[in-house]
Amino acid sequence: MPSVLPAGDPVPEDGALPEESLARLGERPFGFYVHVPFCTVRCGYCDFNTYTASELTIGGGTTVSRGTYAAAAVEEVRRARRVLGDRDLPVETVFLGGGTPTLLSPADLGSVLTAIDQEFGLVPGAEVTTEANPDSVDLAYLDGLRAAGFTRVSIGMQSAVPHVLRVLDRTHDPLRVPAAVEWARAAGFDQVSLDLIYGTPGESLDDWSTSLDAALACAPDHVSAYALIVEEGTALARQVRRGEVPMTDDDDLADKYLLADERMTAAGLGWYEVSNWSRDAASRCRHNELYWTGADWWGVGPGAHSHVGGTRWWNVKHPAAYADRIAAGRSPAHAREVLSAEDQRVERVLLELRLTDGLDRRVLDEAGNAAVPGLVDRGLLVERAGRLVLTRDGRLLADAVVRDLLA
Repeated sequence: MPSVLPAGDPVPEDGALPEESLARLGERPFGFYVHVPFCTVRCGYCDFNTYTASELTIGGGTTVSRGTYAAAAVEEVRRARRVLGDRDLPVETVFLGGGTPTLLSPADLGSVLTAIDQEFGLVPGAEVTTEANPDSVDLAYLDGLRAAGFTRVSIGMQSAVPHVLRVLDRTHDPLRVPAAVEWARAAGFDQVSLDLIYGTPGESLDDWSTSLDAALACAPDHVSAYALIVEEGTALARQVRRGEVPMTDDDDLADKYLLADERMTAAGLGWYEVSNWSRDAASRCRHNELYWTGADWWGVGPGAHSHVGGTRWWNVKHPAAYADRIAAGRSPAHAREVLSAEDQRVERVLLELRLTDGLDRRVLDEAGNAAVPGLVDRGLLVERAGRLVLTRDGRLLADAVVRDLLA
């Protein structure tokens, strides 16, 4: 979750949603995102809403800690049930992110999942994911997660090269990654994903090749590989500004993306979103597909974003402020926006075009449709049965393609 929240419009004290949003509830898949804001070390590139202290307090004296956080999250799940009413709304996906969710005990994480199941019900075969740092789990911990109902684990590998990990402020031993994957398999996880970052200052193409080889040697079901973005306000941005490390280079990022796609494809993983590859359709991250296809989800935790029926809202940022509102029986929402039909159309173009299934051409307006032939001629798009799909070159220039389609 980003550390800077937009302004937005006020939210009622009880968090009530507009009637038009509630009326659309149940038309699309529904999931939960649970944000766990704690980390042992704050990475220099990270712009997420995370905190390294094990206990946090605000001026009024409200305190939240790793030991008390799950109870607050459970209470927000119960609040979600009250806000959304008693309609049948089974949960298809749950995703715990952070921060480092696995700094909490399996019992605490399991208590949040249990609350979601009790209040809403999990569909048979629901996807339940947690992110995990390699040095925050072992076999016993992963056994506990599996017993609690988690079905998928996403391990933050980032790189297999020690000097790259040092620039990123990642503290794990690269050899811990294959061990964590092995433990996850032994614990019964059928779906194991690895997260990679490319374009770190000082990372050579050979370094990136080493990381890809190490990741694929683990035989993951899914890999996410994102280009490093140097976010303003981060320690890494300050290092770049002082000239201590070089800025990322677009040509270097393109070369590394192409190498990733080549290696993933050769290993039997196909792209299904610009930065994500999976073993097969069943191995895709179904929770992220909720985001990319405009479905509904409730975001639990400080800074977490939610979307229901065209209304998007986001919670207060600081964990102690969040806990204070929960304890007082108030909505933790900071602000919200009601998306217009045009807002939703634009978001469909932004997100669905990134998917291998592509964008229904009928979503485009007249100007967007007029831009399609030129993009096809340039080899950036293909049209299949009325859907527009990015080519490999198009994936490299996805943002530019979107700009042309929305001009």
